[in-house]
Amino acid sequence: MSMTEVGAAGDTAGREGLLRRTARLEMPFRSTVGPGVGKARLHTLRWLRDFGLLTGEAAFEEYDALRLERAMARFYPRAADEDLMLATDVNGWFFVFDDQFDGPLGRRPRDVTRLVDRLVRVMDGREPPAGAPAGPLVESFRDLWHRINEGMPPVWRDRFRGHWHGYLLAHRREAINRCGDRLPTVEEFLAARRHTIGIQPCLDLAERFGRYTLPSALHGGHPLKEMRRITDEVAIFVNDIVSLDKELAVGDVNNTVVLLRHGTGRPLPDCLREIRAAANGRVARFRELAAGLPALLGAAGVPGKTRTHVEDYVDGMRNVMRGSLDWSLESRRYDDAGVAAVSGGRLRPWAGLPEGAAPEGAVPDEAVPERGIGAAGPVRP
Repeated sequence: MSMTEVGAAGDTAGREGLLRRTARLEMPFRSTVGPGVGKARLHTLRWLRDFGLLTGEAAFEEYDALRLERAMARFYPRAADEDLMLATDVNGWFFVFDDQFDGPLGRRPRDVTRLVDRLVRVMDGREPPAGAPAGPLVESFRDLWHRINEGMPPVWRDRFRGHWHGYLLAHRREAINRCGDRLPTVEEFLAARRHTIGIQPCLDLAERFGRYTLPSALHGGHPLKEMRRITDEVAIFVNDIVSLDKELAVGDVNNTVVLLRHGTGRPLPDCLREIRAAANGRVARFRELAAGLPALLGAAGVPGKTRTHVEDYVDGMRNVMRGSLDWSLESRRYDDAGVAAVSGGRLRPWAGLPEGAAPEGAVPDEAVPERGIGAAGPVRP
């Protein structure tokens, strides 16, 4: 599929197509950008440079155009300077890491596993594999890991570690999707994408920056568990709608619109409408659950202070959903320039870092047989 296929199918490619595809997304949440964005931007540019994640003027200019600090200022509009700088460091690392998989690494599940193992060792406090060289992805992650966890209680650390485990390990699943001889259904894809979208660690940071930790019974119980899942999936669907031109340009299958079309054979505009309707349906369900939450907490005898924390956490979910959309529309990642930056086999300047580079002379992993495509029926509303 080519990057012009969206236009040929009825949705204009480029900026105009991006606005048309998102116009009917229903996101009735407050849009807020916190202060301190400029300071956080400069801090993270220095941090990325110091750890060798960005090198050269072209890389700095291309990264700066993504305006990643504004995504974090939307996710955490009340974050103070130090908190926002930590958040923008995390987001900068996240995108540099994610872009490693746009090239050959993204189709080498075994190499992905080796890279992920080195990062998991950092979280577990284990030594790196014997003979493994220090590299910018792992060493910068080590810095982040210690800064994020400092001063946090064990229950929060355990949750955060579990969410990061899920995020890292699911990248092998996506690598298999790219190189395997069968594609997953939309629901099979979502099972992995709920991790690699990275929303759960972002919500953990909402607790950290709010200086509270929700009790496990509330965090994992009804309705917060369902509301977090909704937040995951809304962010996925929004991302897949805004990044469709990019996925078509590079031939990446990890997109619900692309997979729905592949599994059903329906026209691309129909698949776009279904994914957009799925996002809107989940937002409606989220609002229903949020409206009933105060009475539910009151009836359960939840203390007032904890109820205030829950309210802040729910606001955090709203900020993530709305912020994901608003940032996507103001970033250069998904406009004409962003699509051109990854078209024709071009990689971002920060892709191919030492830990992510395939060994010289390496050949692609053998395709790993997976479950068949099956009939990709309507996406669950």
